[in-house]
Amino acid sequence: MDRSDWAMALEGDGEAFGRVFDRHRHRVQRHCMRLVPVGTDAADSVAIVFLEAWRNRARVRLVDGSLLPWLLVTATNVARNQTRAARRYRAALDRLPPPEPVPDHADHDDDGEAIRALRTLAHRDQEIITLSVLEGYSEREIAATLGIAPGTVKSRLSRARARLAAALTPGTTITTPVVERNGVRP
Repeated sequence: MDRSDWAMALEGDGEAFGRVFDRHRHRVQRHCMRLVPVGTDAADSVAIVFLEAWRNRARVRLVDGSLLPWLLVTATNVARNQTRAARRYRAALDRLPPPEPVPDHADHDDDGEAIRALRTLAHRDQEIITLSVLEGYSEREIAATLGIAPGTVKSRLSRARARLAAALTPGTTITTPVVERNGVRP
């Protein structure tokens, strides 16, 4: 079984050691899962067991040509050490004073007056303000993005800024100015 692979591993053959690992890792992991305090620690235990097997390969004893008994005994010792370490860690944590409660900053996070005012604007105004003021796009880029004429961007942006200013100043009402086109008032 393991005798020939282990003989090659003793000479430093990593592939032979890998075959032994592949042959026994599942069995060692099942054994560790029964012994460690937290099931997720079993993978760490398996790694430690095989590290110890590699480090101590000259002193490892095969039983009837198999390394498995030595691995299982080592796994038991590793699990015991992990259990003791976890117990000491919990005891050390229990001796610490309880942490001061820290308020969640998200409970008190405020978007600010400007963002609240922006949210009160129509979607079209929010779009123009966001692209121009917050994102820094030029009127030409905004026109291309929204598929409108640059002059339209300029007039919408002017009106959106006025509405935003009015929303930021309580008690101010904004009226849409009457625009003459070709000398004709609508």
